[in-house]
Amino acid sequence: MIRDEFRGGKINVDKTYKLLEKLSIPCNYLHVKSIFKANDRLKQGRITIEEFRSIYRIMAHREEIIEIFNTYSENQKFLFEKNLLQFLIQEQYALDMTKNTAFEIIQKYEPIEEVKRAHQMSFEGFIRYMGSPECLIFKTDCGKVYQDMNHPLNDYFISSSHNTYLVSDQLLGPSDLWGYISALVKGCRCLEIDCWDGSRNEPVVYHGYTLTSKLLFKTVIQAIEKYAFLTSDYPVVLSLENHCSPPQQEVMADILQCVFGDSLLSDMLDDFPDKLPSPEVLKFKILVRNKKIGSLMETRERKGSDKHGQVAEYEEIDQDVDDEVKASKSLAVLEDNSEERSDTINVAGLPLFRRRRVKVAMALSDLVIYTKAEKFRSFQYSRLYQQFNESNSIGESEARKLLKLKAHEFILHTRMFITRIYPKAMRADSSNFNPQEFWNIGCQMVALNFQTPGLPMDLQNGKFLDNGGSGYILKPHFLRDIETQFDPNETPRDTDPVTLTIRLISGIQLPPSNNSSSNKANTLVILEIFGVPDDHVRQQTRVIKKNAFCPRWNETFTFIIQVPELALIRFVVESQGLITGNEFLGQYTLPVLCMNKGYRRVPLFSKMGESLEPAALFIYVWYVR
Repeated sequence: MIRDEFRGGKINVDKTYKLLEKLSIPCNYLHVKSIFKANDRLKQGRITIEEFRSIYRIMAHREEIIEIFNTYSENQKFLFEKNLLQFLIQEQYALDMTKNTAFEIIQKYEPIEEVKRAHQMSFEGFIRYMGSPECLIFKTDCGKVYQDMNHPLNDYFISSSHNTYLVSDQLLGPSDLWGYISALVKGCRCLEIDCWDGSRNEPVVYHGYTLTSKLLFKTVIQAIEKYAFLTSDYPVVLSLENHCSPPQQEVMADILQCVFGDSLLSDMLDDFPDKLPSPEVLKFKILVRNKKIGSLMETRERKGSDKHGQVAEYEEIDQDVDDEVKASKSLAVLEDNSEERSDTINVAGLPLFRRRRVKVAMALSDLVIYTKAEKFRSFQYSRLYQQFNESNSIGESEARKLLKLKAHEFILHTRMFITRIYPKAMRADSSNFNPQEFWNIGCQMVALNFQTPGLPMDLQNGKFLDNGGSGYILKPHFLRDIETQFDPNETPRDTDPVTLTIRLISGIQLPPSNNSSSNKANTLVILEIFGVPDDHVRQQTRVIKKNAFCPRWNETFTFIIQVPELALIRFVVESQGLITGNEFLGQYTLPVLCMNKGYRRVPLFSKMGESLEPAALFIYVWYVR
């Protein structure tokens, strides 16, 4: 095959790149271009077959892989089935492997037919196997739904987004259907929809009292219907931030019923009159989260009746605890066209309260079944009065105060009730908070601005890789147990810690620095554990100067992780910059307990979450519990 490419004489860099790809050697064009230039002896922009072979060896024959191969090859030319099996068991911890498995790997990855027929593996086959998905760091089993999906909804972390319709900032940016589509494709299961009265009796979606553009509510619902179950079969919750008048709320109810049809959960399930159903039971269902009037039984009694023009009014008391509440709610309360009328009351010796009378169309209210939105007042109030189907939204600042003062009470609350945490109103730039601190106390819906890349979204994407990317992850037992004594702020007791050792061996075709005119970077890697405060630790390698193609560190790091069930590990590759600061090159985040042992490849992703394939780290992982 190689000779055929050179029948017409020498080949240029583009043909070199394509030929490497044909030979199953994934490569970064910038690296190929730089290595081509170094091997083009006559500097004519075209190379001979001998020069191509030299480039091939540089791209494919990595020294660290040669060392592993030679360790297990008896003649340093081939691996017999027994040699490959020994490698898989001793190094890759694949204890259930058999001779037949080794045979299947040889059949799949060995490119030389006569070697394959002899049940052997050449180095060419071995590098193809080591570069395959089978040797990635992320466990294949975690890429499927493997957790018990029959617990009630409140027992799961649920992938959730904030102001899903926005694709930029919170004040001036555009509203776009792409916000909903991209969130659903990423496995998001709780979407937020800000609903306002529109012209011609058509409700619209936008960030009220700002200059963000508007979308028709109907168009948003149609887009959600199309993409809701593309990535995950499990239920989608539509969290309505409802500012519409009762007539337009009726329009919303009609749209929801017409577009979703039987997928819309509009009545309680017979087996779940007083407890939340499971994600399994609610597969392919849409749940509406909004204010609700009356009980589930009253809703059932009204089923099928004409609710046109029926409006109920209820009183809601807001405790004025936070600047973000003032910033985000006061305008909506005081506007003349709002269906919420408010009075402010101040009881001597108590905090300031705001009392609001809110009108709700019964047609919309009756579509709320297991996800009734209820104002959070206090943990004590919830213990005494909150119903099983009522969920709370708490701003990040208030939630953080409660986390610091009453972490254990917070956990007991999230054990019972779905709790949604949202970014403070001051984040006009759509920045995000660190979601880990709220996962640590069992908050189910930690809502982030999905459009904003960075550490928080890396943690979000990394966490929800687990359980098949379904958007639902079963909370650890200590966040579900009625007698739990767990407190993330205290040194954990009765945990099952993990000692994790990572040998960071090398980098594979890392992205070059933007400051480099060729394929260079001053590379370093940061390894960071996120979890309970006691587990949060950051370590880094030394800097390898002017090498993004194949930097070799061979450095070992050990982490003792007290609560591995909540821990994520993040690998970040940077290029050292002495004047402008370090430049981000790529990252990968995943749950600690989803890591494979042995020699593994860590794929890298850009700041925007795009794959940088074939860029990767080559590491050795070992851990014990």
